Amino acid sequence: MDLLIAAFIGVSVLATGFISGAFGMAGGMILMGALLLVLPVPTAMVLHGVTQMTSNGWRAVVWRRYADFQVFLRFTGGLLAACALFFFVSYVPDRATVLICLGCVPFLVMLVPPRWIPQADRPFGAEICGFLNALLQFVAGVSGPVLDAFFIRSEFDRRTVVATKAVCQTGAHFAKLIYFLHAGNTLGGEGIHAWVFGLCILMAVAGTTLSRSILEKLSDAQFRRWTKFILIVIGGVYLAQGIYLLFR
Repeated sequence: MDLLIAAFIGVSVLATGFISGAFGMAGGMILMGALLLVLPVPTAMVLHGVTQMTSNGWRAVVWRRYADFQVFLRFTGGLLAACALFFFVSYVPDRATVLICLGCVPFLVMLVPPRWIPQADRPFGAEICGFLNALLQFVAGVSGPVLDAFFIRSEFDRRTVVATKAVCQTGAHFAKLIYFLHAGNTLGGEGIHAWVFGLCILMAVAGTTLSRSILEKLSDAQFRRWTKFILIVIGGVYLAQGIYLLFR
């Protein structure tokens, strides 16, 4: 792999790890878009899975005393149901499909009436969230906006939201990684060296660690307002890119 590309990936992981650590989401969406600029879809999915597992896993460790593991267990039930369904289909989306899905997800979540979205701390909310989360991971590579929709009106404070979502996302990205390896998209022949994965893991941990002070300074209202704004901007950019690729 070209050193310039590796440096670009490393910086992207550091920056998106910081954003994810501060807002509990959005970083994964930005990172997927960055990886698609320099890597084919299958390789981007695998590298994204490893990186986001590290970022979310470390965030879960940092905020572990705030995580609601009962919600995580219920989320995992829905996740496994989707995995059982999807593992019969070896589907790998193209770049345009991934970008369009990335762009549409934030807007679809906002258009759905809030009363139709069961919250993660209420009956069946976590299970449905886990199921939809896995489906989006296999098609778009990320599912943060959908995950956020199941937490945005919960009774959790921002620390519990970030911690619980981090645990859930760690499991979701692990499922995505296994799926794309199962589909035959292994690392061999794609130009990704082991040291690049090491670099990404290091940058993910660093970005997540550096973000802690930002989350501590935000109020719950600021946290939710900035999260919504970031998602709208990112969604619009990706949707435009995907449509351009589809019709060019």
